[in-house]
Amino acid sequence: MHNRLLPSPFTSLVLFTVWLLLNQSLAPIHLFFAVILAVVLPLITTKFRDKQPRIKKPLLVARYMLRVLGDIVAANLEVAVIILGPRHKLKPAFVRVPIDIHHSLPLTILANTVSMTPGTVSADIYPHDDSIDSSQPLPQRWLLIHVLNLSDEAKLIESIKQRYEAPLKEIFQC
Repeated sequence: MHNRLLPSPFTSLVLFTVWLLLNQSLAPIHLFFAVILAVVLPLITTKFRDKQPRIKKPLLVARYMLRVLGDIVAANLEVAVIILGPRHKLKPAFVRVPIDIHHSLPLTILANTVSMTPGTVSADIYPHDDSIDSSQPLPQRWLLIHVLNLSDEAKLIESIKQRYEAPLKEIFQC
């Protein structure tokens, strides 16, 4: 349901809270300005935002976040072992991961998840949105990532698709 007064309730809540925290006061004047900011700013900026898919399964978000947190801890340990070990065993590489997500929000989350995991970083998504002809069927998209130490490209691709892309597709139903 789209609310005309609060088109982005979460953003409104954040603006309201941040204003009060910055002012460290619950005085009526600060409450008044917090409400004004929380209502007016999202209304003014609504036309500048791209339509994004909504989170359809919020409980999966918590599971996804826990998985990513666990992967970050495990990857930190792996990178520490790699860095402290002999350098001649490093096999850095760029890998193209085919992706099925086309909405910018889940795609951004996917790219950021890969970058947050030590040992990998997202380098590019192609083709770029500005190069896609909207009258044609959507082309295959790729997430280009750099890996500090690549042992099995197919295993890495399958891991990213199963551990990160599949849950995001389920969360956003896209």
